[in-house]
Amino acid sequence: MELGINGRWAIVCAASQGLGFGCAAALAREGVNLAINSRDSHKLEAAAEQLRQLNAGIEVHSVAGDIGTSEVRAALLDACPQVDILVNNNGGPPPGDFRDWQRDDWVGAVDANMITPIELIKATVDGMAERGFGRVVNITSSTVKAPIDILGLSNGARCGLTGFVAGLARQPQLAGSNVTINNLLPGAFDTQRLAGTLDKIAAASGESREAVRAQRAQAIPAQRFGTAEEFGSYCAFLCSAQASYITGQNLLIDGGNYPGTF
Repeated sequence: MELGINGRWAIVCAASQGLGFGCAAALAREGVNLAINSRDSHKLEAAAEQLRQLNAGIEVHSVAGDIGTSEVRAALLDACPQVDILVNNNGGPPPGDFRDWQRDDWVGAVDANMITPIELIKATVDGMAERGFGRVVNITSSTVKAPIDILGLSNGARCGLTGFVAGLARQPQLAGSNVTINNLLPGAFDTQRLAGTLDKIAAASGESREAVRAQRAQAIPAQRFGTAEEFGSYCAFLCSAQASYITGQNLLIDGGNYPGTF
């Protein structure tokens, strides 16, 4: 399917690896020019080169640094001549017991996973509306629908973003100007982040990493972990011309793991 976004410009955050890179790669294949960001400059430059090799006809600009800082956000926006597509993504806060968290822990989580994407949305959606095209995709988490107790920092911050988006996406000046805002909720995907989590579980349980991995995969109805490539394809469709009637939605991608009807 031709997605109708060839020649557009996209910002993709946390794009040096994992789901962020999967989204950037899918957009690159569709002919979308990219401004990408991550904290690690070496990984980011390697990712940028991979994206250029995927499609020699696109431009790829990279801005290294913490997207949570206003300086890096400004540099990333400057690197993108026209923001038609915004893919918000950031690492989640660490797990733990809420009894151990202090105010600074909560402020850090909310800043990284709620306020930062809101700042990028604020900087871009009005221009999208003026041009009559815009797509915002926020990568959040399946825990928005099925919270996990040890991920309280993430549960709270991401639910805050979800509530904000639910109202903003329905503003007539945006939805009526072909600007859509949606959230993608990933379950277990085969990324370095998942590998690190499985290593911690294996170390704590005394089981092998392979055994822990197999048990976790078997608990998913699809009997496997998702791939960054398929996640990216889903993201690219949400950014397409054909997806103009989808907005304000929380789209769960978890291999059937969420047990609810709604």
